Amino acid sequence: MKRLTILSLIIGVALASCKSSNNNSEFAGDDFGDKVKTKVVTYDLNPPAEGFNLEESSPFAVMLADQVMHAMGGRNAWDATNVLYWNFFGARTLLWDKENNKVRIDIPGKEMVIALDMNDMSGKVWKSGEEMSQADSLSKYLEQGKRIWINDSYWLVMPFKLKDSGVTLTYIGEDTTQTGVKADVMRLTFENVGVTPQNAYEVWVDYDDKLIQQWAYFSDAQNDEPNFVLPWTDYKKYGNIMLSGERGERDLTDIKVMKKAPKEAFESPEPLKL
Repeated sequence: MKRLTILSLIIGVALASCKSSNNNSEFAGDDFGDKVKTKVVTYDLNPPAEGFNLEESSPFAVMLADQVMHAMGGRNAWDATNVLYWNFFGARTLLWDKENNKVRIDIPGKEMVIALDMNDMSGKVWKSGEEMSQADSLSKYLEQGKRIWINDSYWLVMPFKLKDSGVTLTYIGEDTTQTGVKADVMRLTFENVGVTPQNAYEVWVDYDDKLIQQWAYFSDAQNDEPNFVLPWTDYKKYGNIMLSGERGERDLTDIKVMKKAPKEAFESPEPLKL
C-alpha cells in the first residue's frame, strides 16, 4: 500500500509541475511516517525554473509549493504581474519593473537613487540629485543595487519563488507557528545561485489556506538554530496576486502592483508619482 501511495504522490508532482488542467486532481493517502496526508490537490501549470532541483526535492514539498502558488493567485497571475512597489522597513523604497527586469531604489537616508537595468547591469545613480559619472563608483552602486533588490524582493515575493533555479525543497513535517497556526513545514536550500547560496529557510504553510504564515532564516544551512523566526501575515490582494507585509517588528509597507512603471522612473531622480 505504501508503495502505491508514494507512486500516486510522484504522479501528482509530475502533473502539478508539467501539465495544465482546469480541473483539480486529488491524491489520497500520502504516507509520511506516522502521519497520513489526505486530499492532496494539484492545480494549473506551475513548472519549475530551469535548474530547480526536482530530483532531490521532497515530492510532497513540491506539491506544497504548487498549492502555495495557487493560494497566492496562481502562476498565470504572477507571470502577468508587471510592476511592484514597496517600502522596505522604512529604509528605502523599491520600484521593480518585473516585465522589463529593471529596478529603481530610493534611499532617502543617503540621498541616493539607483536605477538599474538588470539585463545588462547598466543604469544611473544619483547622489544628492547629482548623477554619478565616474565608472568605478557607478559600477559599485549598480552592483549594490542588485544585491539590495535580491534581498528586499525575497522578503516580499518569496512564496512565488519556491521552485526557482538552484532551490531544493525538503519536507520537514508538521508544526504550529508561534501564533498557533497548524502548518506543514518545508526547508529551502540553495546551490550555485544568488549572492548567499549558503543560506537556508524554513517556511510554515497553513494547513487550511496554503499561505505561508511564518519563516525562519539560517545564515548558514549547517546551523542548528535560525538567525530569526518571523511571521508572514496580513495578506491582501494587490492586482491579481496576494502579498503579505507583516514581518513582526519590521513591516513592508506602501505595497502596490501596477501595470506600468511611471514615466521617467529610470531616467530621473525626481520623486515618483504613483
